[in-house]
Amino acid sequence: MMNIERKPFGKTARGEAVTLFEIRTPELTARILDYGATVQALLVPDKNGKPVDVVLGHDTIEGYETHDGYLGACIGRNGNRIAGAAFTLNGQRFHLTANEGKNQLHGGLCGFDKKLWNYNCRENSVEFTTVLADGEEGYPGRLDVSITFTLTDDNALRIDYRAVSSADTVANFTNHAYFNLNGQGSGDVLGHLLQLNASAYTPADAATLPTGEIAPVDGTCMDFRTAKPIGQDIHDAALAPFRGYDTNLCLDGQGLRKIGQAEGDQTGIVMEVETTLEGVQLYTGNFISDRAGKNGARYASYSGFCLETQHYPDAINQPAFPSPVLRQGEALHETTVYRFCVRK
Repeated sequence: MMNIERKPFGKTARGEAVTLFEIRTPELTARILDYGATVQALLVPDKNGKPVDVVLGHDTIEGYETHDGYLGACIGRNGNRIAGAAFTLNGQRFHLTANEGKNQLHGGLCGFDKKLWNYNCRENSVEFTTVLADGEEGYPGRLDVSITFTLTDDNALRIDYRAVSSADTVANFTNHAYFNLNGQGSGDVLGHLLQLNASAYTPADAATLPTGEIAPVDGTCMDFRTAKPIGQDIHDAALAPFRGYDTNLCLDGQGLRKIGQAEGDQTGIVMEVETTLEGVQLYTGNFISDRAGKNGARYASYSGFCLETQHYPDAINQPAFPSPVLRQGEALHETTVYRFCVRK
């Protein structure tokens, strides 16, 4: 039985019709747009059984087009930053579109987040597909991309990223959902408990570019191996240039495994995270501008937090980091899972 409903979500400034897909299971409801392959809403029961929308977003397509922040969007062809908007691959220098000063952030001026994706609905999933042209945003290779969102029987939102390239290229995909497990619009997330299985991190300069070092978290504000409130160390001097966390943590283990969990301090909602990837960007919404959110909510700094599973930032320019290169003809498949339960 098909558990997906399609609804119109307005038109882009270019006149393209946007569609919202509502996927339902007995416990969860996910609303996902074909614009940006964006998670627009995610309803999860709290400790009293009341549905709570745990992601930040907008009620209209205009909200997504006119505000920054990548709320809920999929990110690519390269998530995070590339220093100098350039890299060398196979002896050839590639110059990318710069969209954050001299650097590139989240794939350039027209990344995954601004595309209207094709779609294919299944019972509890929607597959979004698109093709990036050879040379688009400066990257080599025609890239055929598929991103599938599935609601599972064990109360999880699963995201499967797949791609094939016509030439060696950089491929580093993620999703930029901002979570607030107390409910979007409920205030800040500084009281949320967060635990991450990450014994190291990649220190960054004032432009949030990695220095190339992989450093232990021991004795630093980056240590989340034991659960602590997100806000406990957020005013640490090491975080001052970023106004909070905007940090890549190096995850322990390999393959699809649990990397940590977060818990809303008011609702008892627990979100466990699994991924096949080696890094996760913890971002605490430090630069969310004061803006209208969904259902009359107002958002500001720390209204949500992101756990962006990824290859390490600027990995293509850092020889000590795991490689983000997708070789010609190879099949990329990475998975991230957000699973929900409650602590009563």
